[in-house]
Amino acid sequence: MDASDSSPLHIVIFPWLAFGHMLASLELAERLAARGHRVSFVSTPRNISRLRPVPPALAPLIDFVALPLPRVDGLPDGAEATSDIPPGKTELHLKALDGLAAPFAAFLDAACADGSTNKVDWLFLDNFQYWAAAAAADHKIPCALNLTFAASTSAEYGVPRVEPPVDGSTASILQRFVLTLEKCQFVIQRACFELEPEPLPLLSDIFGKPVIPYGLVPPCPPAEGHKREHGNAALSWLDKQQPESVLFIALGSEPPVTVEQLHEIALGLELAGTTFLWALKKPNGLLLEADGDILPPGFEERTRDRGLVAMGWVPQPIILAHSSVGAFLTHGGWASTIEGVMSGHPMLFLTFLDEQRINAQLIERKKAGLRVPRREKDGSYDRQGIAGAIRAVMCEEESKSVFAANAKKMQEIVSDRNCQEKYIDELIQRLGSFEK
Repeated sequence: MDASDSSPLHIVIFPWLAFGHMLASLELAERLAARGHRVSFVSTPRNISRLRPVPPALAPLIDFVALPLPRVDGLPDGAEATSDIPPGKTELHLKALDGLAAPFAAFLDAACADGSTNKVDWLFLDNFQYWAAAAAADHKIPCALNLTFAASTSAEYGVPRVEPPVDGSTASILQRFVLTLEKCQFVIQRACFELEPEPLPLLSDIFGKPVIPYGLVPPCPPAEGHKREHGNAALSWLDKQQPESVLFIALGSEPPVTVEQLHEIALGLELAGTTFLWALKKPNGLLLEADGDILPPGFEERTRDRGLVAMGWVPQPIILAHSSVGAFLTHGGWASTIEGVMSGHPMLFLTFLDEQRINAQLIERKKAGLRVPRREKDGSYDRQGIAGAIRAVMCEEESKSVFAANAKKMQEIVSDRNCQEKYIDELIQRLGSFEK
């Protein structure tokens, strides 16, 4: 059965309140809508307002359902995404999330009421909202656990053994994962066999559920007019640089870095001597260890002839596609790793979380990039290690050519749009043929 021939489905997607999860889920929602299926995308009002616009042709089939996040003492007003949350307040954010249980159940009640034309066929959700999976089970709506990270991460972590949460306590992240998985009929994973042929076949046995990869859902190339609408300063600067000469640095939307770490990165860039574009997001004020500039004194003046620091948001996929970019230094989040692979550039990884380490190791094994070394004593990194890694990828001809050739091979394998779209078609076929 061809996916386009199946009856239109109504799928509710409820991602975790982190932009990496929300943006990946929005890409998936658009792929489903492009095939004629209806999607209700559930989040909070401020998070929805900060998402990029949906293409006009798909907008009639994607409905944004805004559930106001309850106030919780200790959380700042408007702190709805993880990037808004001060350090040490994650449990309060989870408590606020759990306050959406009743409004979400009411949304499903209305959708399933007699005479409703809004009947829900499937719920896709992250593991954080275990109560949403329970509400779906109460309404006899099948549920899929949507894992927006690599199959390698799923294979390494597996299913944790945890005790159920104590009444009245906020469930831990691991408890949430187990409780959600129990209620789901499928696991769907943002992955493809072309990139991860070894771990993907193992996952159904690991989870004890069917696991359906839905491909990498890479961002669609922006229209030419949109390219020049955003990020003019960075793009104009890139236009003046030599082909494949620029190291692009971007450490994600919420990097847990200190001023000292930022100084080491900057001084490593200075030592390496390469041309660079650094998309620098100022850390949350509470992460700063000291007052003062987040860059070393005089750094921008000393590197002005070969570098640009762009504060805040930049259009990362557009920059990675620019002909002047030759390599990508990233924190190794799965979305950024996918974008790096799709760009065909060698990658450098400066990781902060264990999931990012796993992604970096995946690319290292394929000899298309490498991790910045850390000190054995305390796990920190320094300017010499950063500079050496940059030179290996950007300057030293022997290693540079190996990384570049393997990055191009990976790009050819995973940037096949027809191949990636077939994963979505296969997912829809599995959803449509599921017997409740």
